[in-house]
Amino acid sequence: MSGQDDGDKTEEPSARKLSQAREKGQVLTSKEVNNFAVLLGATMVVGIFGPFLLSDMARALLVFIERPDMIDVPGAGSLLLDMLIDVGFAIAPALALLFVLAILGVLMQIGWLVSTESIQPKLEKISPISGAKRLFSLKSVMELVKGIVKMMMVGFVAYLIVSPEFSRIEMMVQMDIKDLLDETHFVAIKVFIGALAVTAVIAVADYLYQKYEFMNQMRMSKQEVRDEHKQTEGDPHVKARLRQLRMERARTRMMAEVPKATVVITNPTHFAVALKYEMDEMSAPRVLAKGVDAVALRIREVANENDVPIVENRPLARALYDNAEIDEEIPEEYYKAVAEVISYVFKMNQTYIPTS
Repeated sequence: MSGQDDGDKTEEPSARKLSQAREKGQVLTSKEVNNFAVLLGATMVVGIFGPFLLSDMARALLVFIERPDMIDVPGAGSLLLDMLIDVGFAIAPALALLFVLAILGVLMQIGWLVSTESIQPKLEKISPISGAKRLFSLKSVMELVKGIVKMMMVGFVAYLIVSPEFSRIEMMVQMDIKDLLDETHFVAIKVFIGALAVTAVIAVADYLYQKYEFMNQMRMSKQEVRDEHKQTEGDPHVKARLRQLRMERARTRMMAEVPKATVVITNPTHFAVALKYEMDEMSAPRVLAKGVDAVALRIREVANENDVPIVENRPLARALYDNAEIDEEIPEEYYKAVAEVISYVFKMNQTYIPTS
């Protein structure tokens, strides 16, 4: 039955479904992206801090390498502890950088998210049967295969980088410790850069795959879409928001019609009604836009910007605002008053039309 339900989930997840999943801690994430961020940090550490780390380690080890006979057995433990403390202080900034980059790798994918849903105790999490199912699931097998392939690819690239250095081993043995550490640092940087390139390819591929899997899991059936639509439409806040959006869209369309108006009749400050009349094509003037206060002001501004005549007629503007609808002809009882205004506008326009 569940397989049938999954097959019925053919619709893309809605924003509400994705938001609810996020609240439960179900988000799109890729471990390989995190691994890439950490490896990037490790490469930066090797490149930036490597020489200093190797230098500190060389100084700490120098006494063991050059004059081991000078170390007395009772004092060896104390000397070793001092060396470990020095190395610890040396690598502390590098470890801090890796920690920060690991966190950034997660934040880049999911942003800031606090969810207690995923850490709540559930029986299926401690059930041996559920655990066995997860262990031998297709996802676990894919993760295992992915890990093996990743190790093989990184190992192969590392081998290609290091293998040319094998012929130089005899020469490296004869180097002093400083030159040997410099050579080691150079080879390590090349290995890290090669591994970083491989991990970048794997991270991109894994992110795309995880996105496909996540969106597939979030898919909805047609019935779920209908149910969600009913729930959201029934929400007073959603209804108010939808009504506001519809009004804004209608207002935008209305303002786009004002430049086509023949005249704008005003109160003059509180009401404005934009009318259009074409003698040969229209039986009566039609309302293109109307508004009160801020909307009326905007209608007048658009009219001024587009050289649409504005005529002040307080009672007519108020009457048309109350009784005429947008995209409809004006009521018949206002024909005479509007005709006088339009006639005045036509005469005014003809006054400024140059004769040939």
